[in-house]
Amino acid sequence: MAPKRVFTALRAVASAVVAGAAVLLVSFTPAYADPTPTPSDIEAQIEQKWNALEPTIEQYNAVHGQLTANKAKAQALQVQLQPLQLQVDIAMSKVGDIAAGVYKGGRGSTVNAVLASSSPTSLADQLATLNMIARTQYAQISAVATMRDKYAADKRALEALIAQQARQDADLAAKKKQIEDQINQLQRLRQQAYGSSGAATGALKPVACPVEYTGGAGGKAAQKACSLIGKPYIWAAAGPGGYDCSGLTMAAWAAAGVNLDHLASSQRAQSRRISRADLRTGDLIFFGSDTHHVGIYVGGNWMVHAPHTGDYVRMVQLAGYYAKNVSGYGRPG
Repeated sequence: MAPKRVFTALRAVASAVVAGAAVLLVSFTPAYADPTPTPSDIEAQIEQKWNALEPTIEQYNAVHGQLTANKAKAQALQVQLQPLQLQVDIAMSKVGDIAAGVYKGGRGSTVNAVLASSSPTSLADQLATLNMIARTQYAQISAVATMRDKYAADKRALEALIAQQARQDADLAAKKKQIEDQINQLQRLRQQAYGSSGAATGALKPVACPVEYTGGAGGKAAQKACSLIGKPYIWAAAGPGGYDCSGLTMAAWAAAGVNLDHLASSQRAQSRRISRADLRTGDLIFFGSDTHHVGIYVGGNWMVHAPHTGDYVRMVQLAGYYAKNVSGYGRPG
């Protein structure tokens, strides 16, 4: 496809992406007739906001990825332009030497016309009028100048697209932050509502669970895991009377419509790898180089897991022993 058509198509795609994002962002100011909203009321609003946030994040990732790739292309074009420009400069220097010789020979009027040219490309075109210069040299100079002009035109078009995508990137980032801030405000309200309703149940569930509610499959999986707190650890069990570690996470994600094997290492292979910075409610946390244990993240640096024989499904913080032995994070689905 011709460069001009490529840039036109990319520009159209980028514009469509941001146009779609613009309609997703609506006013998210919590408003309640009841001054004491229930946790379920707040969770319904979080679900709504999360559904708006995820497409915005995906659109931001798409534009940001295009922007990064196009910046790399522009840099590559600049690298290609440098030797081409040098070749043109050398060719022009040779032409100048030849033209000076012609001038001394008495053909000054023609040479003056050539030297008066302000454009390297037009200079190459006018060289055809100099009978003293071989056609092969003219062809070489013209070819290099044409190639240089092509790369320069491609680079200008790419730079224009980069400028447009940079604006779109900043706009989507602002929308993403705005929705995230609104979700965080609702999370604080939710924790207050759970606190007033006595959601904590002692050592097994010291705080509201999940600590951070999110919409989508991850939120549903985390809710299911939280509902199983207090069930006994039973080796090789996946409910309903008890669970082992991978049985718990399998049951949690089954509630979200995602099937996982009853084995921690298999669940790791079935999940998309993520970083600690990207960890969100519902993600799986794996332990040990041999992946011998797995828990499910419920927000706020807490996870739910089935520890070992004689214990119960419980919440624990990702600190101390648990923080030191994490070997990876995964997102099923």
